[in-house]
Amino acid sequence: MFEATTILAYRTDTKAVIGGDGQVTFGSTILKHNANKLRSFSNGKVLAGFAGSTADALNLFDMFDGFLSQRKGDLVKAVIDFSKAWRKDKILRRLEAMMIVMNLENLYILTGNGDVVEPEDRAIAAIGSGGNYAISAARALVKHSNLDPETLVKEALNIAGDLCIYTNKNIRTLTIEA
Repeated sequence: MFEATTILAYRTDTKAVIGGDGQVTFGSTILKHNANKLRSFSNGKVLAGFAGSTADALNLFDMFDGFLSQRKGDLVKAVIDFSKAWRKDKILRRLEAMMIVMNLENLYILTGNGDVVEPEDRAIAAIGSGGNYAISAARALVKHSNLDPETLVKEALNIAGDLCIYTNKNIRTLTIEA
């Protein structure tokens, strides 16, 4: 399976940033260094990132966009509808995939099992092979630095890239500002 691996999201009261590395692997082989695992929806008001099979990411992004459009950009309602549909689809629910979706007010991790997880702090979430490294780095940086959100996301993903063999340092970010 082709894999796209590390996504990190961080939000404050005035800014939401999502970042991802560019590595796509097949087993232990790196196939691509500059994949884009991030998307912007609802005229830039909603951001999403994907970890898992890259071919499936496009289908899931399209499916999510449809629910977001049906709900006129209401992220909470779209997330609930999308998660139900993802879980009910016999093929899609078997994917080893996760998504992070966010806007300025909300941050969720979504899975094919129907999971909709809002991080306890409502501010930081990470998924993928390097997700645990990225979230650990982000939490430390939040606590011990004054970095702006975009720089914090990039630095945390770079740290994950130093530690995780499935994460590289070709970092992309998307941002929403109040």
